[in-house]
Amino acid sequence: MKEKSISLLDLVKHFFSDVKDLRVFTSSEKKHMFIFDGLDECRLPLNFSLNPECCDVSESVPVDVLLTNLIKGNLLPSALIWITTRPAAASLIPPECVNRVTEIRGFNDQQKEEYFRKKLSDESLASRIIAHLKSSRSLYIMCHIPVFSWISATVVERTSDGSGSVEMPRTLTQMYTHFLIIQVTNKNTKYTELEGRDEEMIFKLGKLAFQQLQKGNLIFYDDDLRECGIDVTEASVYSGVCTQIFKEETGLYQGRVFSFVHLSIQEFLAALYVFLCFSNSRRNMSDQHQSSQLSALFRAATLQDLHETAVDLALESRNGHLDLFLRFLLGLSLESNQSLLRHLKAHNSSQSQSSEPTVQLVKRNIRDLRDLGGGGGGGDDDDDRRINLYYCLNELNQHAVVEYIGRSSGELSIEMLLPGQWETGEFRFKTSADYLKRFDQQKYIKTPEMDQTELLSPDDVLQKLTDVFTSSTSAQLDDFTLSEKSLSCLASALTSHSSHLTQLTLKDNSRSSSHSSSSLHVSSSAGCHPDCKPWEFRLERCDLTEEICCYCLVYYGCSDHKKSGDTAVTK
Repeated sequence: MKEKSISLLDLVKHFFSDVKDLRVFTSSEKKHMFIFDGLDECRLPLNFSLNPECCDVSESVPVDVLLTNLIKGNLLPSALIWITTRPAAASLIPPECVNRVTEIRGFNDQQKEEYFRKKLSDESLASRIIAHLKSSRSLYIMCHIPVFSWISATVVERTSDGSGSVEMPRTLTQMYTHFLIIQVTNKNTKYTELEGRDEEMIFKLGKLAFQQLQKGNLIFYDDDLRECGIDVTEASVYSGVCTQIFKEETGLYQGRVFSFVHLSIQEFLAALYVFLCFSNSRRNMSDQHQSSQLSALFRAATLQDLHETAVDLALESRNGHLDLFLRFLLGLSLESNQSLLRHLKAHNSSQSQSSEPTVQLVKRNIRDLRDLGGGGGGGDDDDDRRINLYYCLNELNQHAVVEYIGRSSGELSIEMLLPGQWETGEFRFKTSADYLKRFDQQKYIKTPEMDQTELLSPDDVLQKLTDVFTSSTSAQLDDFTLSEKSLSCLASALTSHSSHLTQLTLKDNSRSSSHSSSSLHVSSSAGCHPDCKPWEFRLERCDLTEEICCYCLVYYGCSDHKKSGDTAVTK
């Protein structure tokens, strides 16, 4: 009805024909409440600043003008108004018009467990999925949304083998990718005549999802479908064969309407559409989105350009409506996720790139947002965007940890996501003014705050604090087991051009016999600093074999030869 002009009295009478006496609106004895359910599904522009004022319930004006004047209190100022909406649409309403805000949070932690135990008939399987989800905090947090819990249970049931073991996705992108594959498989099993049209169907639904996401629309009409090459008959088929993704309903006034089962599914398909357009050379979409806010995505020449553009657009969105879209788009760049969807895109090996540039891009933006927040700008919006960037790191299979080195303040801070919480924790380590001269990993393990949260194990230090480690000129690693992963990380740090290290001490570190080659690698790396700086490399009681000790002594040209046990090698 957005094209019609109508009075408030006639609007009420149109939908509620049993209201015969409209004098109820002029009676001082009556209290009125309007309930607008699903403001985010409304196509009205809600232009509070430009809409004309309307104070007469019998005056005919556009429906958008009626709604804004009701909310502002110009029409029926004593009336109560209750609006349900997602946050993105709520931000359109001026704060001075809002008296109270409530938030539906979905499942609490206890209800999450109850849901899985009721949904899955196999009790041991339910227990394993609960344990798995708790170990992956980004997934466990999302389970407060009942639909996501349903998606997780569906995926687990289908990805568990006969022995009952759970091969569960660990990121949102993996979860939704598996869910999409399950729905396509179901469609091909039930409707054999549609088999082989998977790419066409997903591509059209993805285009619809993308176009309507950028407009903020969750409900779609015939015109929206036709823009994406979908006719109404075809849409009805899609809603019939993809009932767990796409659905058809009868609208109150507009007749038949369509929607995705949940906004997160729309966001995933929108991200998949953008990635398919980018990676599949047969899809030249540059001329189809010229007027779009997101048109810059289709001008990206490289994967790095695509990611940088997407990050910028998501950060510009103050209501966060592109947050999940960004997480999915970055996650789809991983080869492991692409292989699951290999039949949906042409093979393009040139797009198979390292995710490291994107990881560094995300971390830089986290630092920038943190600095902006510390300076008093941005506020809660910047905190929300920053936290979402942490979850983007999770989608890229990176530890959600970012280190900050305050070179002027003499203070090191580490920020990371707290387990099971939608927030970050910041841990500060006050050191002397020359703290950059020496890195002692024990400080980052035994600090009381870190012990309390158990966020860093000794072996995690090298893997998570590489930036801190390589910014020091001296480093001492004491009393922990050198795993293959930490040794590899150490060797990489030593050969980095950004490393400032000139002295390294390994003391009281044990290792298994299988790590001999890695230990040799570390030893070699220590002597191959890219800037050829003077080096001091000390090994003390590191349980090294005589072979490694001999190698170090010969490599560094030392005259003394002490056998393994208490061995020190100095050049």
